[in-house]
Formats: sequence, structure tokens, C-alpha cells
Amino acid sequence: MFEAEAGGKMTGWKTLAVIAAVVTGTAAGQPALTSIQDVLYRADGTRFTGTMTITYQSFSGGDTSNIATANLTLQIVNGSLRTRLVPTTNASAGAQYNITYNAAGISQFTETWAVPPSTNVLRVRDVRIASGSIIGPPPVISPVQIGDVIGLANELEVRPMQGVGYTLGRTAVINNSGQIDGASGSLSDCVHVDGSSGPCGSGGGGVSGIFSDGETPAGTINSSNTTFLLAHVPDPVGSLMLFRNGLHMAAGVDYTLASNTVTFFVASTPQTGDQLRASYRYGDPGNPLGTLTGSQVVCSSVGATTSAASLTQLATCAIPAGVLGSGDRLEIRFQLAHTGTETGFSSDVRIGSTTLVTRSAAASETRLTGETDFSIFGTSQLWDSQTWGTALAVATTTGIATEDTSQALTVSFRGLMASTTTDSIALRNYMVIRYPAQVNP
Repeated sequence: MFEAEAGGKMTGWKTLAVIAAVVTGTAAGQPALTSIQDVLYRADGTRFTGTMTITYQSFSGGDTSNIATANLTLQIVNGSLRTRLVPTTNASAGAQYNITYNAAGISQFTETWAVPPSTNVLRVRDVRIASGSIIGPPPVISPVQIGDVIGLANELEVRPMQGVGYTLGRTAVINNSGQIDGASGSLSDCVHVDGSSGPCGSGGGGVSGIFSDGETPAGTINSSNTTFLLAHVPDPVGSLMLFRNGLHMAAGVDYTLASNTVTFFVASTPQTGDQLRASYRYGDPGNPLGTLTGSQVVCSSVGATTSAASLTQLATCAIPAGVLGSGDRLEIRFQLAHTGTETGFSSDVRIGSTTLVTRSAAASETRLTGETDFSIFGTSQLWDSQTWGTALAVATTTGIATEDTSQALTVSFRGLMASTTTDSIALRNYMVIRYPAQVNP
């Protein structure tokens, strides 16, 4: 692998032994070696005498020979250094020699060598490198494929995927396909176990936010009476929190609730001296309309302006997946203003791939206003639209659509000029309102 010689002359029989060793090593496929020979001095100019230790980790030589981890200690007499080493600059990544000089049992200094292939004798300065230098060829880096990691493909297969309604700032729900979606509805809504949402209250309905906290149910606590009355009917029923001496009573285990009447089971009958407290939500009897679900403004804002003679997006309104259901209705409104009198303009409104409104106006028209109702029944939708302007007569149209309302839908407001001039149209305002389905016999 390497050989070294330090100081003095070799006798004839030693020379023959070295030659024989070289011939034998070469015949056995010994890797090529690079000779390093130099004279080492101390800082005061005297020649260095001591030992030099060469350490290294295993590596593959440039000729694919395997060099095992080892170390070599050389005696340096009167500054004379001579050694032969396997080259490292064409070896596997990280191959290098770490050199430590010792004199009188004291480590004098250390350095690192990178030895190139060479038929000429090199000096120490030819192989010494700075600390932190890259040694040998860079490592081969290739991307790790999923199949390269045992079991990764199966792990990824069982993980839920992201649904089309997934979005930041929303409660996560699992849709019917097993994907993670964002819960739909207003930010103040409550989310149900089935992933649907609605104003907090009974069944997601809009019960007014009236609370009864720390109420004492009416009834005699005498160790035998089991019936007590609440001041209101809890709505929803599950909002009732009933406590006996601070211990939470469980519905169906300790009591039953019918309207506003609480009936305890015998084993849970309040005893003389006990305290009962109830907290719950209920509908506002002074506001019967408070139990009705209100409409929801999905979008309402100012749109863009264009002078382009090509169809241009003026605004969009995204309706998340799961918001629309059978019986729901959308109301879409818009107001366009025309500046200039050189050219006419056109505008359209679309939901998904369905065109709900398309209307053109002359150069003299200054306004274009429209509204559309989009109602959902089963897997289909009916729509009707009307538009008008300052001079434009009212125009009406209706149609049927088959958009997938279980997925996210986008309402688009677009416009263009009849020709390229300084005229422009601006979407002054647009609004999309959802009216949720509800039954109120």
C-alpha cells in the first residue's frame, strides 16, 4: 500500500530486499504509488527529528483497489522524509491522509495531505491542503425514489389526500371520498359530526343565541320528588348541562328530558339539601323569526376596469365545496359603468361552465346592471337572469344547468370593449348571496 524511508543509506542486502518487495507487490496487483520526499526543518532552522504518523479511513483507489483503514508511523532523522502513498485525488470521495508530527513525545503540528497520481517525486508542499478543502471527487448525489424506501409506498397509500375544498383557516373535515376538505359555511357557523355546518343551534338552524346559565330548576328537593321544570325548552336538547351538587348528570343515565321537564331516575333522585343547577341554550320566545336560518353573503366587492377588446376577468367569487345543497339558491348581482362614447361593450356572468348572463351595449350606454337567481334541485339547477341599462331595455333569459354543486364553483364576471379605444368599463360592484334551504311548516 505504501512504504517509507527516513534518513541514512541502505546496505546492499537491504536494497535487494526492497527491490524484491516492489517486484512481488507489482506482480500481485499492487496499486500505483506516488513518492513524496522532502527535508523538514524546525522554526529555528534546525532539521526536524521525530516521528510522523499518517492516519486515514478506508477508501477505494483510482484503480478500484480497496485501501483498508490503518495508520503508519515513520521515523524522521535529521529532517529527511521519504514515503510512497496511494493517490487520493482520484480516489473515492473523502479520501485523505491526516498527518501528525511528534518530537520528544510532544505533538508539534498536524496537517492534511491530498496525494495526486504522479511519476515524479513530490514535495510536502505539493500535497499539503488547507483545512476544510474538498478531498477527492465529489460524492454522487441522486434523488431518492419512493420505491427506494421500504414500506413508503404503502404508508403513502393509506394516508388521506387533500380534497378540492381544502383551504387555510377552515375546520378540517373528511369528505365522502376520504379526502381532507375544509368545512364550508360562515366563519361563525358550527360544524356537525357529519361534516356539514350551519348557524349554531338545533340541527345547524339559526336559534337565537339566548343562554340560561346557572338556572335552578323549579321543584321540591325532598328525597322523593323526581320531576323538575326548566324555565325554557332547551334548544338544542344536547345543550343542557345539568349538575347535582356540582356533579354532571348524564341524560339517559340520570334523567330524561321532555320539553322543559326533567325527570330523574330513582337512583339519581335529588336528596334533601342537594343543589341543582342547569345551563342551556334556547330560542328567543320574543323573536319567532330568530329560529330561521339567515342568508349568507358569499362575496361582495368592487371589481376591475378594462379597456381591452378581448374578454377580461373583472372579478371572481369562489364558492367552496359542500356549501351548496338541494333547495339552496344563489342570488348574483352586478353593476357595470361605461366611461367614454367611442365604442360599445359586452359583459357576461358565468358559474362554473354555465353562462348565466351575456349582454352587449352601444357606445352611448353608460350603465349595465343585472341579476341572476340560481336554484338547486337534486343534481340540476335552474337559473333566470335579467339585465338593463340607462337606454337598454330589460332583457330576460332562463336556462337549466348541471354543475356539480358538491364541488367548488367559481362565479366569474367578465367584460370587453367592442374595439380598442380610450373607453373602458368598470365593475363597480358585484355580490353573491346564498339562501340556504330550510323547512318551516
